[in-house]
Amino acid sequence: MDCQPRGRGGRGNRNEENRDVCLSKSLSYALRHGANKTGLQMNSDGFVFVEELLAHQQFRSFSLEDVERVVATNDKQRFKLCNHPEDGRLQIRANQGHSVKVTDLELRAVALDDPDYPREAVHGSYMKHWPSIRSQGISRMNRTHIHLAPGLPGEGGVISDGIQFFWSENGVLLTPADAAGMLAPCYFSRAQRLKPSPCEIELH
Repeated sequence: MDCQPRGRGGRGNRNEENRDVCLSKSLSYALRHGANKTGLQMNSDGFVFVEELLAHQQFRSFSLEDVERVVATNDKQRFKLCNHPEDGRLQIRANQGHSVKVTDLELRAVALDDPDYPREAVHGSYMKHWPSIRSQGISRMNRTHIHLAPGLPGEGGVISDGIQFFWSENGVLLTPADAAGMLAPCYFSRAQRLKPSPCEIELH
């Protein structure tokens, strides 16, 4: 994607928005999936030093102010900026969505006695994938976690079966699922099709 600034005057705001979208997508790829491929040094907690990021060819057209703005205005709060605790250097990471292994990602385990314990969690997908999901379950595929959203109160015993759930810093519910990376259909309480109009669909 071409991230170079274009034009002046009345198109400035639109160009800035386009650059912000481009930067957000580039950050998502680099910090979730492609740090090693792009040659960026990622720490075990998923952080990359901002000065090293901006020195990389892919990000040279952006400034620190661009990065700070994208982090602050991202509607899903995908990224975190903070100073390194030892040397104070500014660093950035993705809050979730990694396919690269991050061993020290700050996740809070979900416990049954938590006041914010979600009794039902929602995973969105496309109808074309439903036959496979219905028969086999939800796969984390090449990522480290399955992404879920807290849903409406309902029945659930998945935690008692040893499957762990965690909260990310930006409020996304995550689970590594079972040893095979699958969340089995036996844990589904219901399924709903949203388009063209919402309706319940059979689980079996």
